[in-house]
Amino acid sequence: MNAAAPFDLSGKVVLVTGGNSGIGLAIAQAVSAAGATVCIWGRSTDKNAAALDALRAAGATATARRVDIGDESQIVAGMAAITDEYGRLDCCFANASARSEASPAFLDSTLDQWRTVMSTVLDGTYVTLREAAKVMVAAGHGGSLVATSSGAAHYGVPRAQSYSAAKAGVISLVRGLAVELARHGIRANTISPSWVVSSFMDGIDGNEDMTRKIQGRIPMRRWGQPSELGGIAVYLASEASSWHTGDEFSLDGGYSAV
Repeated sequence: MNAAAPFDLSGKVVLVTGGNSGIGLAIAQAVSAAGATVCIWGRSTDKNAAALDALRAAGATATARRVDIGDESQIVAGMAAITDEYGRLDCCFANASARSEASPAFLDSTLDQWRTVMSTVLDGTYVTLREAAKVMVAAGHGGSLVATSSGAAHYGVPRAQSYSAAKAGVISLVRGLAVELARHGIRANTISPSWVVSSFMDGIDGNEDMTRKIQGRIPMRRWGQPSELGGIAVYLASEASSWHTGDEFSLDGGYSAV
């Protein structure tokens, strides 16, 4: 580790899934500002292009690829494209996610709806981390795996049992990876944001009654901004976290401490 610049990401290649908006884009912007070459994945070609323009306008070395993490073959092909172009992968942020758009009451929910959420939130994270770990193990220089979970993994959320269960599974998955992959110099950690402004806040942000109730419990009395996850992202991608693995970072303005 460079003791003079422990957060310097120069020379590192970082993948951010779901990197074309919200938290994912904020992570991509933060690690690129620290010197990393960034690859973003997302399902929308238009959003990928807009995010790539924003990153490059800020001076980043970045690429974008259309990848649906609900499709294993697309993940495998996307990871191969990174190794073909850069020959390495130093950090993978498995950030892409999804939720049930229907959000039915539990008694009205179906197994197909459950599996749809699980296939992206948990299965997609599993395949992404598996393929990233393969690249890192083969290269032999270690690396960092970071998955985005959610505070919902720890709280009862009505009409979102599949999402909460999948996010809890992500935490357990990452803890297991931290133990198994440590011998390869690979770290594995989880970021669990809550009440951060993003598409997942649709229907909450702007609802005055709900905002008042929720923010009344958040010690910092406001929503988080995606950019406020940038610091932890740089830390986890850098050699500054070389002895930090198997942990979950809650970024919620103190909500979980109440």
